[in-house]
Amino acid sequence: MALKLKPLQFLARSSYRQRRLRDVAGMLPIIGILLLQVPLLWPRAEGQSLTTSAMIYVFGVWILLIALALYLSKAIRNDAPELGEGQEDVD
Repeated sequence: MALKLKPLQFLARSSYRQRRLRDVAGMLPIIGILLLQVPLLWPRAEGQSLTTSAMIYVFGVWILLIALALYLSKAIRNDAPELGEGQEDVD
């Protein structure tokens, strides 16, 4: 009794790359939430509030997330397949 192996199906490189970029873009809010929680884990002395370094970190992460979102949106838009006449976007 021999098992029949299904032939491997390979995706086109551009559609595979676009799907991975969309996956990363979808995970960006989760990554941002996790990164913004890091200052809460920093050790603090008794009665000490957020320090300047924590606020600099939060705004740095915020700017980084904006830059990543901009890059991903442009990369996804540039990799989008061109639609010909009579074709519809089915995503």
